[in-house]
Order: sequence, then structure tokens, then C-alpha cells
Amino acid sequence: MAKKVKHSPAPFYFAAAVWVLWGFCFPLYRLTDFLMVIVFSALAGVVGKHLFPDRVYEVPDPVEPETTGDEQLDALLGQRDQAVAEMRRLNNNIPGEKISGQINHLEDLTGKIISHVVSHPEKLPQIRKFMSYYLPTTLKLLNAYDRMGAVGVEGENIIETRGKINALMDTLVAAFDRQLDALFADEALDIATDITVMENLLRQEGLSGKPMGGA
Repeated sequence: MAKKVKHSPAPFYFAAAVWVLWGFCFPLYRLTDFLMVIVFSALAGVVGKHLFPDRVYEVPDPVEPETTGDEQLDALLGQRDQAVAEMRRLNNNIPGEKISGQINHLEDLTGKIISHVVSHPEKLPQIRKFMSYYLPTTLKLLNAYDRMGAVGVEGENIIETRGKINALMDTLVAAFDRQLDALFADEALDIATDITVMENLLRQEGLSGKPMGGA
């Protein structure tokens, strides 16, 4: 975390107020007049700084963008970060506990889907439609839901459209779930094959505790 200081303008205002008040109440003809007002404005500045001190706050250290060295995968990571940031912004704007949970889930799934493909680039063809249609269209619908909610008018078209988007959210969450699950289909098949081979070998060697052909 980096520390930053937000300087209070109060000392300047206090000092300036002394000059204004002195100009109304006392003459500023002699050198001694100017010296006195300088001293009093400096004291006022000290008082202002004491009453309204500078604020020190922490800001997150800048995060270096994730990179793979592959132009296509780096572009995919950029799309992931933009989509996740947009979902987070929309979630902050859109009220409602249920839809907030659904957007959170979509955000989490989006990150996992793209991160998995970046780690396994051979699976990139499996998410081309997800990236070109499903994800951007989901963001488009959520943006429309947000804009219509911000209008503050419960017109027929607004109510009907927002209702349709709301009803679609469960389907979208299920579709994103299936997209992530599909990325593990080959791995699941390989593991199932390994398990079958292992079970057969254990039976052949009499190490499974089950007779050959037994249930």
C-alpha cells in the first residue's frame, strides 16, 4: 500500500480571511501594518492546520497487467478484466439482493472461464461464441437494466423490459456454469478412463478386494 497525503486548504483560507478582515478594519499604509498582518495570517494558518490537519490515506499499489507473452492470450486477459470490472460496476449500481448475487456469480464464472483457457490455450475454440456473443450480450442486457432503473419512471416498456431481463438471469447463470463445466469435459473423460483402467488392473492383480466380474 502506498501512502498519500491530502493537504487541507484550511490554512490558506484562515490566512486569507485575516487579510480580508484586516483590510476592512485597519489601514494598510505602513510597513509595520503589513508586517503585523503577515504575522497574524501566519498564526491563523497554523490554527487552521491544527483544526483541519492533512489527511493521510492508503491507496493500493498499482497492479501490473497480467501478461503471457502471447498477443492473443493477452488480449483475452484484457477482455476478462474489462468484463469483470464492468460487472462489478453494474452490481454496485443495480439494487436487489437476488440480482446482485447473480451478477456476482457471473463475474466469478467469467474470470474462471477465461483464466482456465489462458492456462489451456488449446481450449480457446471452445469459448469463441461465449466471448463473441454470450458475454457481450449479457453485459449489454445488464447495462440496459441499469439505465432503465436509473430513469426513475415506472413506464410500461421499462417495467416489461426489466422484467424480461430479470427472468433471464437464472438462465444466464446456468449457461455460464455449463460453459465452465464443458471446459473440463476432456479432463473428466481422461480421468474416467484412468479410473476404469486402474480398477481393471487391481482386479486382475487381486488387489481390489472384488473378484473378477464381480459387482
